[in-house]
Amino acid sequence: MTSELYVGLMSGTSLDGVDAVLADFDAGQPRMIGVAQLPFDAALRRELLALNSPGENEIDRAALAGNALARKYAAAVAELLAGSKTPASRVRAIGCHGQTVRHQPGRGYTTQIGNAALLAELTGIRVVADFRSRDVAAGGQGAPLVPAFHAAVFADGAEDRVAINLGGIANLSFLPGSGAVTGFDSGPGNWLLDLWASRHLGATHDAGGNWAAAGQAIPALLERILEEPYFSAPPPKSTGRDLFNEGWLREKLRGDEDPQAVQATLLELTARSLANAVARHCAGARRLIVCGGGARNGALMRRLAQLAAPAALETSDRHGIDPQLVEAMAFGWLAKRTLDGQPGNLPSVTGARGTRVLGAIFPA
Repeated sequence: MTSELYVGLMSGTSLDGVDAVLADFDAGQPRMIGVAQLPFDAALRRELLALNSPGENEIDRAALAGNALARKYAAAVAELLAGSKTPASRVRAIGCHGQTVRHQPGRGYTTQIGNAALLAELTGIRVVADFRSRDVAAGGQGAPLVPAFHAAVFADGAEDRVAINLGGIANLSFLPGSGAVTGFDSGPGNWLLDLWASRHLGATHDAGGNWAAAGQAIPALLERILEEPYFSAPPPKSTGRDLFNEGWLREKLRGDEDPQAVQATLLELTARSLANAVARHCAGARRLIVCGGGARNGALMRRLAQLAAPAALETSDRHGIDPQLVEAMAFGWLAKRTLDGQPGNLPSVTGARGTRVLGAIFPA
């Protein structure tokens, strides 16, 4: 019998583009069949970033940006299926995270745009989207949702582990050898690093963290930043650009700092806030498994390894999944959970009143 396949689509806080994966989840551990990655053009990236802040004519602009995203997603799906020589009829569903433009669980909502109805129309494939809203409706944070997937693919009963997603925002999943999985957003991941690099290098990111590594962190600035109450708040908690944005960063600066030193400080912030979170909430962890785009930042990985010692630090490559593709695969997996009528959230992570089947289904 031919197994059913799933497409996972992810475009995250870093706003670098769309990751698309084609996967088979029938054999227990996921099997990657195909990959496609499409960058965002500069105009779409600017508009998505602008929509994270109040502005003129937001409803119309968000709808148009959602349509543009749906077309980008559909192009990624077409490239994915063509590259893997897979007919659309073999795909049971597309799990589409969408693009977060506001995340306010404390006020009862989270908003991801992407026009799932248009995506279903363009691809001829059933789409599952809006995964976070049901968890928020149940009193949860709506994020992070990937710990359930992390537990399915990275947990090991022989040792306590932590899965770290170094995306635009960093989050972690504590995977104990026995007991409940927990997790939360620890704070900035790549987002502020990428923002500062774009302002001062004219590049989308600091390749390999080399610019930051050649600079010297500013202790007083790091201390001011770490005074942010979010870092000491207990989980469950989640965050995003609603808090950690350029305005927030500018408030911490005196105005005369060397830009390279600020970049070095932001790298130290990501590493230190993660290491502090692991020490406080994941005591006894022996292995840290890193995924997300930040896994390719050599300077960040080296610093995190120093702070995490004696725990071992490795990337998800060691476990058969490209770090850049773990989140996309997770949303394909969550789409399967939705269609199978199984819960996708972990109340021990999000704080929801109970497990819930997540997502809205848009038929082909």
